[in-house]
Amino acid sequence: MLPPPEVPGADLPVRAVLPETISAITSTGKAVLVSPPGSGKTSLLPLALADALDGKILVAEPRRIATRAAARRLAELLGEQPGGRVGYAMRDERVGGAQTRIEVVTTGLLVQRLQRDPELPGVAAVVIDECHERHLDADLLLAFCLEVRDTLRADLALVATSATPDTAALTRALDAPVIIATAAAHPVDKIWAPPSRPLPLLPGQRVDPRLLDHVADVTRRALAEGDGDVLVFVPGEREIATVARALDGVAADVRPLFGRQSRAEQDLALTPGRKRRIVVTTSVAESSLTVPGVRAVVDAGLAREPRMDQARGLGALITTRVSKASADQRAGRAGREAPGRAYRCWSPEEHVHLAAHALPEIATADLAGFALTTAAWGAPGGEGLALLDPPPTAALDAATGLLHRLDAIDTQGRITDRGRRMAAVGAHPRLARAVLDGAELVGAERAREVVALLSDDSLTGHHDDLAARYRELRTGGDARDRDGTRRWRQEARRLGSGGPGHTAMSDDLAVGTVVGLAYPDRIARARGADTASYQMTGGTGAQLAESSRLRGTPWLAIAVADRQPGRAEARVRAAAPIDEPTARVVAADLVTTSEEIEWANGALVARRVERLGAIELSAAPLRSPDPQRVQAAVREGLRAQGAGGLVALSWTDAARSLRARLGFLHAVLGDPWPDVGDAALLERLDEWLDISAVRRSADLRRLDVHTALRRLLPWPAATRLDELAPERLQVPSGSRVRVAYDGAEPPVAAVKLQETFGWTRTPALADGRAPIVLHLLSPAGRTVAITADLASFWRQGYPQVRADLRARYPRHPWPEDPLTAEATARTNRRQ
Repeated sequence: MLPPPEVPGADLPVRAVLPETISAITSTGKAVLVSPPGSGKTSLLPLALADALDGKILVAEPRRIATRAAARRLAELLGEQPGGRVGYAMRDERVGGAQTRIEVVTTGLLVQRLQRDPELPGVAAVVIDECHERHLDADLLLAFCLEVRDTLRADLALVATSATPDTAALTRALDAPVIIATAAAHPVDKIWAPPSRPLPLLPGQRVDPRLLDHVADVTRRALAEGDGDVLVFVPGEREIATVARALDGVAADVRPLFGRQSRAEQDLALTPGRKRRIVVTTSVAESSLTVPGVRAVVDAGLAREPRMDQARGLGALITTRVSKASADQRAGRAGREAPGRAYRCWSPEEHVHLAAHALPEIATADLAGFALTTAAWGAPGGEGLALLDPPPTAALDAATGLLHRLDAIDTQGRITDRGRRMAAVGAHPRLARAVLDGAELVGAERAREVVALLSDDSLTGHHDDLAARYRELRTGGDARDRDGTRRWRQEARRLGSGGPGHTAMSDDLAVGTVVGLAYPDRIARARGADTASYQMTGGTGAQLAESSRLRGTPWLAIAVADRQPGRAEARVRAAAPIDEPTARVVAADLVTTSEEIEWANGALVARRVERLGAIELSAAPLRSPDPQRVQAAVREGLRAQGAGGLVALSWTDAARSLRARLGFLHAVLGDPWPDVGDAALLERLDEWLDISAVRRSADLRRLDVHTALRRLLPWPAATRLDELAPERLQVPSGSRVRVAYDGAEPPVAAVKLQETFGWTRTPALADGRAPIVLHLLSPAGRTVAITADLASFWRQGYPQVRADLRARYPRHPWPEDPLTAEATARTNRRQ
């Protein structure tokens, strides 16, 4: 089938290594072919394999647009149209028949074929193209094919191709020879063309419209500064449309090119015309497509990469900065046929900080679809498969958790019958659930139509009212929206056909029902009448725009919401009305009834509550709550208040004194004397405080705290409490003065100076370990000295104090020798 070299396009660089490649395949059954974009690996290798092997050659491409383009190019080399010896297949479209020897298929479709019949009868070889892009489907396909070779089809030839020389992971997985084809690329002049000021991504990873205006300006410049066609890279379909509109009136045909176009539209973009072309495209043209005639590339520097989209609760393509490797691939498109120019809409300084390579999809994407596919294969989580990279644990756990909730896998991770039906839908498991369960509630056709609406960002981006958007699409929309309507209908057909017809449910509620099935954790109830604020079942608040037509709707099913850093509530981007009865049906697993007993605002609250997730539906008082749960609620309520919980108790002087004395002994002597700090008392609440009769704060104030604290006294050490930490201390005059305690600080006693005459040594407590600090007072009760060393005070401090006090208090005794004088609280006359 390989045409002679004189056929246009048949003498590309890969041709020189085809004999070596075929030799490796016939001897080992496997090979890795590395060659740059445009060198002929996609077009010439399958033809050479068809000549060397008996049976069909399957070529797996990562995208639908590349699948159709590759089949057309292969057929052209044979002088045919697709459908003869060369065919292609993708979901909802197949061209070819019994005579087809080479079939180009999407990787996703081939993965599904393997699930149905892993032996691939009649197939001699599988070529997995563009493996360097590291799409998740391609990684899975490679792993599945390797297992099929090892267990069922040792004769199945397997070739992986890559446009970059970084093949270490491929080589390890395949254990195969690597064949490298080189191609002399034409020089490409890289021109830095950043905007006048930085234009970073907007909140929600949206592209600043001013950057797209700048891309259009640079495209005009590229058109004016050289000949040939211009290839413009932007991240997505919406940006393609914006740039195309901005280029209206230029002296060239502006041709959008993206995956969801019709075949005719894609052919128009890929075919040179009478006028120069400006092809505005996405990463689809980075390596797996050939766009002839291009002499200049304009690169916006952005790409869409798979990520777990928290705003939607499923995998999505998120806007990111392009990697250096991708930027080089894009620039190389300008040098395929002649010297070219690549205009980069960023600065050399920004380029330094770009990532070297884009991460493989398995490292960043939502893995729910991966988990469902591997479970259907019999290798839950990819266990035992020769994957190029292992799935991240956290992402895989989240994915399997979702599948459990959807009843798609069992507790061992094995796929269920329901899971197989979901896998057959060919959509994210959340959306597949909405298709299956929605068919019974709203009718199969409406369920598929609403899911098609949810699958396409460009369809939901007009306004936040999804039901209104659904009505617009069903009536055909206006002239500007015909492409969107066509894509929506095509996607709805792709999701299947047949099933239960329409139900009597209104269209608005049908949309909300399907959205609720897909996102039960984002069903929301308004926080009041005529409000834009909502509470979602998942626990997060949500806010409509003040001008939203949905404002005041009692219940919403939210499809898209995002929360900016620092904001407490998420912003609703797309939602539909739903009512409470329907919400109870579509989120039945979130409906719970529980008895709640808690201490709140100084009182016990005991009630039976019905909830939909975090939304409280109804509540009624509990007449006879469980006494143990009551005590637990009071206990936890007091603990939650910390020190404030203890303050709510009635602390008499006796209770405070006992606590202080115990705290002193614990600090000085340690065990067995208990810790009576706030945290310790709250932790051991059950050991000392009887709260069985407490129902409100007033009950707390009636508790006898002093008696309760005595329950903490250790036995038999408790018999020495008054000895080790007395409440009062007897002084030489016979008076008993109060002792103040403060944890590990020395105890303090305040006593009139005259009552300590004859006291030669400072008393100490806690078995002599804690000397008392004496505050010595004048007859009027004012402190004249503070000491913990009486002997030193009598020698050094007393003479000066005596001189001062004799003059001020002449009627009181002030002996020269206080050690031999009689201690007294009386004046001279009274003595």
